[in-house]
Amino acid sequence: MEIENILAKNITATGEKAAYDAACKRLLANKVILAWIMKSCLEEYKTHSISEIAEKYIEGNPQIAEAAVNPDETVGDSGEQIRGANTEDSTIQEGTITYDIRFLAIVPRTGETIRLIINVEAQNDFYPGYPLMKRAIYYCSRMISSQYGSEFTETHYENIRKVYSIWICSNPPKKRENTITRYRVQEENLVGQIAERKENYDLLTVVMICLGHAGDDNYTGILKLLDVLLSSEKEAEEKKKILQNDFDIAMTKTLESEVSAMCNLSKGVEERGIAIGVETTTLNAIQNLMETLKLTAEQAMEALKVPEAEKVKYAGMLKS
Repeated sequence: MEIENILAKNITATGEKAAYDAACKRLLANKVILAWIMKSCLEEYKTHSISEIAEKYIEGNPQIAEAAVNPDETVGDSGEQIRGANTEDSTIQEGTITYDIRFLAIVPRTGETIRLIINVEAQNDFYPGYPLMKRAIYYCSRMISSQYGSEFTETHYENIRKVYSIWICSNPPKKRENTITRYRVQEENLVGQIAERKENYDLLTVVMICLGHAGDDNYTGILKLLDVLLSSEKEAEEKKKILQNDFDIAMTKTLESEVSAMCNLSKGVEERGIAIGVETTTLNAIQNLMETLKLTAEQAMEALKVPEAEKVKYAGMLKS
């Protein structure tokens, strides 16, 4: 009976977490929120207004992004979120790779319908057992390769579109809090001096947005906006007031309902407390084994059957 109760609670918690994640994605997929992210992090949009980006440069009618198993499937349904390429990319060998939000945008300076494929990921665990940066670059690579057959065919590589992978990390390490970092391809002359056209190699960019808290000089603009938006500690009415007064974001019926829904579903505080409790208990157990039995960190983690994916995280915590 006890096992059945635990299983029931786990199933319920999983459902609540899935609903909370979905609510976060719906909020981030709102055009005005994406416009703030684009203006703050993408050089193509930094001189344009939020309303201009939202109304002119995010391609397609707003609608909820639905998962499509195959790269050549289209996104259906209409709604009030972003329409955009497929939210999943897959191959027979690799299985399915899920993107949180994926949409198309127009580059302002050209005046043409040149598209940017932008992937936004809300990442809660900065140490998932592998370098997050490598996953971000992999996502960019997949978004480029998946353009074959739609953006370009045969040897028409000149038609490849630039891609961005933007990661919103809501619980980063202390040293990364309230930072925005960009990683991209750049030209470097080793012998001689030449200059390739930038658009021929500037095809992928990763942006890491690591949220923090008030009290830091960097806590302003998009960092404050996203922290308020995704906060599990602020009530819906407080969020709405800040969004309206500090960021001039009008509360449409859809946006207001999404803010309220996320607050109602929010399990952030509970999850953080559980995570901290589990991590603290495990870390203490590792340290105790190292001190009492003179084991190495690796031996202690083996004895405690710490999953391989979590060993890197605890090894880092032991060093700090």
